[in-house]
Amino acid sequence: MDLLELTDYRAAVARIYLSPAGLAEFRELRDELFRTHPQSPIREPARFEGLRYFPPNDDAVAEVRVRAADGDLEIDTGGPDGVVRYHRVGILDTPWGELSLWWIAAYGGGLFLPVRDGTCGAESYGGGRYLTDTVKGTHGRGVEMLGGDRVRLDCNYLYNPSCAYDDQWLCPLAPPENRVSAPIPAGELTYH
Repeated sequence: MDLLELTDYRAAVARIYLSPAGLAEFRELRDELFRTHPQSPIREPARFEGLRYFPPNDDAVAEVRVRAADGDLEIDTGGPDGVVRYHRVGILDTPWGELSLWWIAAYGGGLFLPVRDGTCGAESYGGGRYLTDTVKGTHGRGVEMLGGDRVRLDCNYLYNPSCAYDDQWLCPLAPPENRVSAPIPAGELTYH
C-alpha cells in the first residue's frame, strides 16, 4: 500500500466532506473519487458504475441532545490495526433510538459514529454504516457540532464501511449499543 496515495485519498475525502456541494453533487464527487483514485475501496474501479442511495430524506435529519456518558470500548479488527480503543463521548437521544458517539483513542483521535439500523441486511449493508469517522476525513456532514450539548445528525450521509465493498478490508462495526431496530431509510444502500 502506498501510504502517500492513502494520505492523498483521505485528503480528497475531507475536501469532499468540507465542500459547499449539496447532497446530489456530494454523491457525484464521492462516485468520482471511488472510480478514479488508486486507493479506492472498490476492487475494480474501472468497472464501477456508482453507489446506490436512498432518495434524500428530510426526516433523516435531526438536531439532538448529547447526554454525558463515560466508558470505553475495544474492538478487535482482526487485521493489522489489532485492537482499536474507543472512548464514549456521550449518548445521542435520536428519533431512531439512543446511539453512543465515540472518540477513537489513538494518536490524533477522531469522532466515530457507527449505526446498525432496521434497513441493515435487507436494503443497506448488514454490518451497519457510519455517519462519521473523522479519522478518515468525514467531517461536518453526518455529524455537525452545534455547541453546548447539541449536535445535528444528517443520516442522508450514512455510508458503508470499506469492508462492504471488498473482503480485503476489515472494519469496526456498530457495537450492540449502536444497533437500533428502527429503520433509517437514508444514505447509502448495499453495494452488491
